[in-house]
Amino acid sequence: MINRNRNPERMEADSTWTHQTIRVGAVSYLNSRPLVESLDTYQPEIELSLDVPSRLADQLAGGKLDVALIPSVESFVDSNYRIVSDACIATHGPVLSVKLYFRVPPGKVKTLALDEGSRTSAALAQIMLAERFGVHPDRIPLPLEQSTSDTSADAVLLIGDRAMHTPAESFHSVWDLGEEWVTWTGLPFVFAMWTTRSGLDLHGVEAVLQQARDLGLERINKIAIDGANALGLSQDVSLHYLTKNLYFKLGEAEREGLKLFRRLAAENNLIPQMNTLRSRRHSSTDSLARA
Repeated sequence: MINRNRNPERMEADSTWTHQTIRVGAVSYLNSRPLVESLDTYQPEIELSLDVPSRLADQLAGGKLDVALIPSVESFVDSNYRIVSDACIATHGPVLSVKLYFRVPPGKVKTLALDEGSRTSAALAQIMLAERFGVHPDRIPLPLEQSTSDTSADAVLLIGDRAMHTPAESFHSVWDLGEEWVTWTGLPFVFAMWTTRSGLDLHGVEAVLQQARDLGLERINKIAIDGANALGLSQDVSLHYLTKNLYFKLGEAEREGLKLFRRLAAENNLIPQMNTLRSRRHSSTDSLARA
């Protein structure tokens, strides 16, 4: 767990803040850095922990976190979840960090190895294969410490920082799942959202997360340089990734993309049929309700 020191100079405190320590979990990949880079500059203390998306979802569900940047598909499975901010991780095209590697043509895939850090991307890969090619492969977990060469599966899903590096072996074809979704649907895809559970007193946290996002975007050049150095990427690739491949605001187009993703996930039995996703600020179902 990382305790961030207070620094009141960088953000202006929100008058509705509850002045309690809030346990916040965020993705440990470069794609979340613009959302969390400035959380330590906000006046109230935030207890921040970093982990892979799937573990964050489990920690939020288990009550170990109050707010988490969890996979969007996880937000659909519990009717007690609420979106707590319009800050998110989304793409309007190629995403670069979510790749599906094929050893056989997509229509002939019988086994699918899924990155254990992933849940949204795992669901997206299965939806795309089912809807476009009518295939429903057997799923094989791919541990975080393993890569494509550690499995003989017909297709292998990698996400996050390691997906930004090209594997040594050759493949029949490679999908960038962000690009495939946007080309297929014409809508953005949202990979992760700030989510909380019903009943928590989190007044003011929405402003904290949105201001952190805005400050992170102001510092995007520095974040890109730091990320490039840490991951062995060129600075141009890192900056393009953060400014062109990714989008960090949940707007109407992103919500429409989420609605379609939710419907397709339910139709393919990847999530419960009847759950809806609600906004923390409203008691009625928001625009992510099942259409």
